[in-house]
Amino acid sequence: MTNIIDNTAVLGENVQVGYFTVIEKDVKIGNNVVIGNRVTIHEGTEIGDDTTIADGSVLGKSPKPAKTSTVKLSDNIPALKLGSDVTIGCNAVIYRGAVIGDNTLIADLASVRENVVIGNYVIVGRGVTVENFVNIGDRTKIQSNSYITAYTTLEDHVFIAPCVTTTNDNFMGRTEERFDKIKGAIVKKGARVGGASIILPGIVVAEETFIAAGALVTKNTEPKTVIKGVPAKFSKNVEERELL
Repeated sequence: MTNIIDNTAVLGENVQVGYFTVIEKDVKIGNNVVIGNRVTIHEGTEIGDDTTIADGSVLGKSPKPAKTSTVKLSDNIPALKLGSDVTIGCNAVIYRGAVIGDNTLIADLASVRENVVIGNYVIVGRGVTVENFVNIGDRTKIQSNSYITAYTTLEDHVFIAPCVTTTNDNFMGRTEERFDKIKGAIVKKGARVGGASIILPGIVVAEETFIAAGALVTKNTEPKTVIKGVPAKFSKNVEERELL
């Protein structure tokens, strides 16, 4: 036997399944879906039409925090849902409790945690980590090796360049006070964040802000401004031709 497919799983028309793949109970797969080799699709996962899932991916994994983790899980995390025409790269891991919109790409080696909502036409690049309780709007692009911390919001048409780091804890794991104050960034519509930038906890990046590469963002920004430096400061206004 090369594959293990539970008899309660529902596969649509023209579904292709590679070798050594496991599909657990109550999985629902739409039409014209291509599933690679060594893929694991966990219980209850729903996959829309015309989706491609590359070799080695794990879909619908249940979270299991470490004993020292501060993550609190509900007793009933819903199954993973993938929209239509989604592409999942090799060895990507997407947890139970995530919702992925239509025409979205989750690239090779990316990780998407539970309680995450990702919109339509989104790109999550190679090696990107999206932690729990994150919302990502339509047509947002997150390039390779960026880190999107828990409790972050990226609105529509946001651009995150490679190796960007977002943070959510000013106490860095110390004091009980921090639990009520953990908060990721809110990056508003059309904002652009340059490569290797760092955004501190709770920062609001205003609409159409341009953050230059390598910036350390310590304060909320103003709309349609260019900021740069360590710490980041106002440089100039964004040119009209660059606005959405």
